Amino acid sequence: MPGIDLTSIDASVSPCEDFYRYANGKWLERTEIPPEEAGWGAFDEVRERNREILHRIAGEAAAAGAPTGSVRQKVGDYWATGMDEAAIEVAGATPIGPELALVEGLADRARIAEVVARLHRERIWGPFLLTVRQDPGDSTRYVLWLQQGGLGLPDRDYYLKDDDRSRDIRQRYVAHVSRMLELLGDDPDRARYGAATVLTLETRLAHASMTRVDQRDPYKTYNKMTVAELAERAPGWEWDAYLDALGTASLDDLNVRQPGFFTELARAAHDTPLEQWRTYLRWHLVRGMASSLSSAFDRESFDFNSKTLQGVQEQRPRWKRILESMDQHVGEELGQLYVEQAFSPGAKRRVLELVEDLRAALRERIHGLEWMGQATKGQALRKLEAFAVKMAYPDRWRDHSSLEIDRGSFARNVLRANEFLLRRDLDKLGKPVDRGEWFMSPQTVNAYYDPNMNEIVFPAGILQPPFFDPDADDAVNYGAIGMVIGHEMSHGFDDAGSRYDADGNLKEWWTTDDRAAYESRTDLIVKQFDAYEPLPGQRINSRLTLGENIGDLGGLKIAFAAFRRAMDRRGRPEPIDGFEPEQRFFLGHAQSWHGRMRDEALRVRLTIDPHSPAAYRVLGPLSNLPEFHEAFGCTDGVPMRRPHAERPTIW
Repeated sequence: MPGIDLTSIDASVSPCEDFYRYANGKWLERTEIPPEEAGWGAFDEVRERNREILHRIAGEAAAAGAPTGSVRQKVGDYWATGMDEAAIEVAGATPIGPELALVEGLADRARIAEVVARLHRERIWGPFLLTVRQDPGDSTRYVLWLQQGGLGLPDRDYYLKDDDRSRDIRQRYVAHVSRMLELLGDDPDRARYGAATVLTLETRLAHASMTRVDQRDPYKTYNKMTVAELAERAPGWEWDAYLDALGTASLDDLNVRQPGFFTELARAAHDTPLEQWRTYLRWHLVRGMASSLSSAFDRESFDFNSKTLQGVQEQRPRWKRILESMDQHVGEELGQLYVEQAFSPGAKRRVLELVEDLRAALRERIHGLEWMGQATKGQALRKLEAFAVKMAYPDRWRDHSSLEIDRGSFARNVLRANEFLLRRDLDKLGKPVDRGEWFMSPQTVNAYYDPNMNEIVFPAGILQPPFFDPDADDAVNYGAIGMVIGHEMSHGFDDAGSRYDADGNLKEWWTTDDRAAYESRTDLIVKQFDAYEPLPGQRINSRLTLGENIGDLGGLKIAFAAFRRAMDRRGRPEPIDGFEPEQRFFLGHAQSWHGRMRDEALRVRLTIDPHSPAAYRVLGPLSNLPEFHEAFGCTDGVPMRRPHAERPTIW
């Protein structure tokens, strides 16, 4: 049937025992993870189809001889230089020579901040990151955000844990840093010493870093202060020099997401020898640019970050890697060409209809909540009605006239694109908020909710099978893309998103009793996911994944209610291949999450990813839904029907 892959269903498994394996078991049996991938699933299949389209578009742009300054010229020249392996090989590390000279010339401790700022202008991150976003407390204005960073391993825990695997990863990391420094020209002894100093400094920063769970609390990461107040809290870092070199000398205030981190960073600037700072900054420069340099750098980066950390066996073909780089650096320009060829306006209209069905279903659910008081309901409904919806691609493309891309050096194109993107961010300061801005490219296979904008965003890239199929019936589409829409809507009311009001401001609009009632329900989600153990000895971090788990449960509940509304409007569909429409809804959902992942990659995800693994995004919420139990006749005592007292019910 359209939208449901009958060949993936394993009928030997009861849907009430393990619905994920029932819906996807045959797919799991026949599918091998490609050697160049950390995992493979529905998202990857869609990305692969997109890559083929983007590959053709980029190649045509490179051959077209487009007018200088046009989108097509910039896309074509970026692609051409990225694919010119011979020129990249000859260049070696030469393209980053100016940045290396800047770091090597650091001879005065007072200039550390200035040098870091000059690297930050090209988005070479270390020892922290910056961006410009809306002020959480006043969504009508932009503010500069400073954020902890500067670690070469995926998370602070990699530095702090003392188990055998963590120690082994750190040893391999030091060896990797050493090899990269040798590629920059250090002799082996100097490289080994340099790698050890990198680990020491990064471990110090890791100790000062906020955990990922704490970073999910928007109140903990909203610390607005003046530059003078920051200098008082983090003395030893030349903040005026940093902001002046960045080009943002006159700031009224900024948001320091992790003040304790910056206090420790300032201490490190004061007491860490300059030689070690030079080594650290050289490392983060080459680390950030490795994939744009000659094959020795690129391969070494792959061997550690993909092979060692994630178990990937082979490097992706060059053309796929360049498309990834393009998405990061000229993603909207490439997306402008993509939507001309690969997106149907009819799909946009149909998905917008789904959005309004889901909005109506959530509105109805809020009205009927017994646990939420009238005052909070009123604010929740106001927020729901204020949800903005962005679909497929921006209404207005960004001005790319100042972006310089040519047929010279690939690495310099990357750095110029980085500088363009950062300058574009910094130029927002002091200007009205651009509510038309997108934070994903049109070809992205994903979606998001932005609490400051109070909007849900669905790029064109995800609006295709198995998430959305124009040939499939409503049951499948409401179960797949409908759940994604409901998931993003639910983020407006998850444990973090619910802290923002209808205008996108961080403001407590819940009564004390209603917040307590809400948390008693979300605590059941925490307990449920605490029990899941995807790998022996490694459970899901239920606090890190709480927001996404709330989104999955709420998304399914709302999407199913919206599907029922659609059936009331259009009439109940007939069974297809023996499956009732309610069953097709849940099959459409489960099959959109089919996937496999290497154990090594899963270990990384369980540490850093706020999403639960794919199987548990099906098993977890469905086991709580009476609608699912009724559709498949799941009775008490089976795994897919959790005891009533243990089931979280929010909407």
